Amino acid sequence: MLGNYALAWLGKFNWWSEGEAMFTATETSVIVLILLAAVGILGWGFYRSQPFGKLGILAWLQSVALMAPWLLFFGLFAAGIYLNLVSILFLLVASAGLYIFLGNQLRAAAKDAPRQKPTSAVENGNEIPGQEAAPQLEGTPNESAELPQVSLKIEVPPIPDEDLKTIQGIFGIDTFFATETIPYQEGAIFKGNLRGEAQAVHARLSAALQERLGDRYRLFLVANPDEKPVFIVLPSRNDPKPSTIPQKVLAIILLLATIATCFEAAGILMGFDLFNNLDRFNEAFPIAAGILAVLAAHEIGHWLQALRHNIRLSLPYFLPTWQIGSFGAITRFESLLPNRNVMFDIAFAGPAAGGIVSLSMLVIGLSLSHPGSFFQVPTQFFSGSILVGTLARVVLGSALQQTIVDVHPLTVIGWLGLVITAINLMPAGQLDGGRIVQAIYGRQIASRAGVATLIVLAIATLANPLALYWAIVIVFLQRDLERPCLNDITEPDDARAALGLLALFLMLVTLIPLSPGLAGRLGIGG
Repeated sequence: MLGNYALAWLGKFNWWSEGEAMFTATETSVIVLILLAAVGILGWGFYRSQPFGKLGILAWLQSVALMAPWLLFFGLFAAGIYLNLVSILFLLVASAGLYIFLGNQLRAAAKDAPRQKPTSAVENGNEIPGQEAAPQLEGTPNESAELPQVSLKIEVPPIPDEDLKTIQGIFGIDTFFATETIPYQEGAIFKGNLRGEAQAVHARLSAALQERLGDRYRLFLVANPDEKPVFIVLPSRNDPKPSTIPQKVLAIILLLATIATCFEAAGILMGFDLFNNLDRFNEAFPIAAGILAVLAAHEIGHWLQALRHNIRLSLPYFLPTWQIGSFGAITRFESLLPNRNVMFDIAFAGPAAGGIVSLSMLVIGLSLSHPGSFFQVPTQFFSGSILVGTLARVVLGSALQQTIVDVHPLTVIGWLGLVITAINLMPAGQLDGGRIVQAIYGRQIASRAGVATLIVLAIATLANPLALYWAIVIVFLQRDLERPCLNDITEPDDARAALGLLALFLMLVTLIPLSPGLAGRLGIGG
């Protein structure tokens, strides 16, 4: 049975204390605010989709198809109507079927419609600010990708005249009509008019540059401050650098520390301090292995997508913590990303893999729970997360009205895995969530989302010290945006945008707890 120490540990994840009576008057406010935020995001998506006509509306409907089951589920839950597990699965299957149908309609409509200009990203406010337009030049994880004003004094050798003339020769009236060349650090900025679809033009010009000058230069397509596409050429020696030996050693040390903290967290969950009771190692092993399995699934997801797109990743730098074992890992790109689709795929794959494993553990654990199960947890455990609480209410039913609930160990492991996944989905800096937002909406919105995330964490710190810890991690390690892609103009397709919205929505309902009043009304804790 969980000891008092473990009970106190569980209570740290509630952002509101039980004694706060303010929620009794607005006990449904949390879910209502989440639903309103989701509807607001969908409304904003509809506004953005209108300039693209039928194609935009169909793409927006795909987002609605993915979000609708969750909005319906939580909306009914807030009204006191509880769907069973079969109904939830039916909603998800119907949503997937509708999503596929709309995708087919979208592809059919795309064949009959002219392709939209790639500058729509700029028109919708996703331009790269003048201070953030160019790629990083050093490749360290904390350097922001900044383009200084062109009036700054150039202190590094520019491109040799012979190479510059060769580079100018790759542009043409049928690809990019260059009207102005501006020296920029070790490279040059080419202003002009884009003549064609951004991805195709960038691929064609990159191939021409490779053919004429080999692997000596990189061609970036970004948006400048006056909302027009520009090409930036930089030497390849400024590419991201592979990890050094000391960095690899640090990654290994952090991995070993994370393994240790996962075992310590498992021991705490079982009511003892493992470091003072090493003879009970075998008892802590199953839970620690479960937490490590979630972390491994997350990193394997990143690695598989990186391998698919031929992108090098650094070793993961795990962040150990005794509270939940680990806060996840920091992974650095060691290759330039060709486009924002690749950034999204790699960033999304980790949370998707870890989230699926965690959610599966949670649901299986709830299904296997019965009186006499290994863990006895207070019902406060289930009010620490809207997602966990609602799923537990669906599966366990009236059992949640008791003070103590017997649950299978997979329930606890799954919940911890969801917390780790959700933390990494926060839309800030180079976290997975920050990269997802940057890939879908561009650098300007990603920067604003990062500031908003830090503000929310600062407020949450008043009730939960763990929020302060994670805010410090973001500020000192992950605050800067990811460097721009080689083609930073073309937005990801709408299927990726819809998946990104769903991931961010599930992040919110995982981290935001139920208020004591609302939990009581829903039958959690009587």
